[in-house]
Amino acid sequence: MNMERESCKYCGGTVSGDYCASCGQPVKLNKIDKQYVFNEITDVLNVNNRMIYTIKSLITNPGNSVRHYITEDRSRFVKPISFVFINALIYTLVHSLFPLGIEEIIPHMDASDVEQNVYKWTQENSGYVTLLIGLFMAFGIKIFFRKAGYNLYEIFMYLCFVFGLTLLFDVVFSVLQKITGLNLTQVFSIVETLYITWAVGQFFDGKKAVSYIKAFLSFLFGLLMLMLVSRIISLIVFAVINLINEQLTINNEQ
Repeated sequence: MNMERESCKYCGGTVSGDYCASCGQPVKLNKIDKQYVFNEITDVLNVNNRMIYTIKSLITNPGNSVRHYITEDRSRFVKPISFVFINALIYTLVHSLFPLGIEEIIPHMDASDVEQNVYKWTQENSGYVTLLIGLFMAFGIKIFFRKAGYNLYEIFMYLCFVFGLTLLFDVVFSVLQKITGLNLTQVFSIVETLYITWAVGQFFDGKKAVSYIKAFLSFLFGLLMLMLVSRIISLIVFAVINLINEQLTINNEQ
């Protein structure tokens, strides 16, 4: 005798046992009780453990660890994009608590107000600027390491780990700068550049010096591309502002 099978209320697929065979959703949600709360706490602790493992691996052995993540085991690491978002949140919170007073270290430049504002934003948001460099750097890596066999998406995922960690570096230097009163901007830039060069070089072939040279050139490529894009945006905004001002002047004269 054929029994009528229950359909999944989420996707309409066939339900097999306690779960839908198509989408995997449970037929019935568990009651929120002390076991549910315990499971939630356990999930948070597991995420924390993965976060600690990820940070430790990226500090001590980034290239080999993430290569293992990409090709063999992805269970112990925080997912790369989640890693960036979590660290970006920490970065934002810390910078809101420890404002750096960037206006005190911006040099006096004979430049337009637009360029000054762009420069100020890059100084105040160095972590996000670093992520933008990483985005352009992925293309540089694809050029300099084109024979390595990694596609652009794999390279970008790796850079999410590397540049996500530099956000935490930025947090540490920001707190130290606020506490000590010293300007550590240049020190941070050197540490950041050295770490990125080492991490990327190790990922491709840490035994060859040329890997680190290519990694540094890839970083420079990302930096130069960001500077070029920033310059183009500044010129476009400046031109639009001038055009609006000229039109307002003509309207006032009429």
